[in-house]
Amino acid sequence: MTIPSTRPGPASALALAVVTEPLRAAPAAPGAREENLRALLQTAADGGVRAVVSRPDGDQERLLGHAWPFPSPFEVTVLTVASTEGLDRVEARARRSLERMGLPRAGVLLVSSAADLAGSEGRALWDRVQGLKDRGLFKKVGFVAEVDDGPSLLARRLSPDVVRLPCSLLDQSASRSGELEALNGLGVELQVSSVFARGALFGGAATPEAWHGRELDLSRARRRLAEARVDPMQAALAYGLSLPGEPRLVVSVASAAEMRAILAAVHAPAPNVDWAELDLGRRTPGAEAPGARRITSAA
Repeated sequence: MTIPSTRPGPASALALAVVTEPLRAAPAAPGAREENLRALLQTAADGGVRAVVSRPDGDQERLLGHAWPFPSPFEVTVLTVASTEGLDRVEARARRSLERMGLPRAGVLLVSSAADLAGSEGRALWDRVQGLKDRGLFKKVGFVAEVDDGPSLLARRLSPDVVRLPCSLLDQSASRSGELEALNGLGVELQVSSVFARGALFGGAATPEAWHGRELDLSRARRRLAEARVDPMQAALAYGLSLPGEPRLVVSVASAAEMRAILAAVHAPAPNVDWAELDLGRRTPGAEAPGARRITSAA
């Protein structure tokens, strides 16, 4: 039986990973940076976006805390620091993330790497994360994983609410491996990262590091989209929306202008494209997906 979607529109499938450093965001004075971020978030809210993902490094959390629209419609996902910093530090930093963003509580807390849940400290780390949920600081908890981490196996052991996995039009291994379907079958909510293949879909002067050595394949994929008269951003988002389990699509956004472009693309009709023909991992049997690694979990 197919369960009908409860989402009010395709923009509600997006989760914003806001770029605040002058990497893609234009350099600006501190006050202008906050104003630019405020405009980005308001554009997203007006467009129907309902989720933001944060990270504990850099100045992003503080800037978000100064820029939320009022009232804020966003469910916020917070990442932990690495477990190598110590379990007390992991717990304290998660609380500090809420303080920096001016939030009494947040939607989701994710262990930043499934590898942190492997080994003797894994269960203790998970108990700390669950404790923060039990205290009402986070509604849901989960972890970030790669396909080769065996996230569905880990999910059976830990019963997370949310799991984040990379999956893109160019690297469909999370779907092809059955991991997304398995997690969906366990009732786990999904977040999908690397939706734009770390920029590899868009070309440009430099190939993202994770895709070095695949330049010819990338060029062919972009040419195939161009011949089909399909915008790469539109194709990437349409593929993400087609994935099982209605995942949140984590998209990197640096400005209100980029946000408007993403909103236009996510509302465009789905293109008539054979997704499998653009899966570069499928055409390299035995090759690891870009950025993938393998762990064994003792959690």
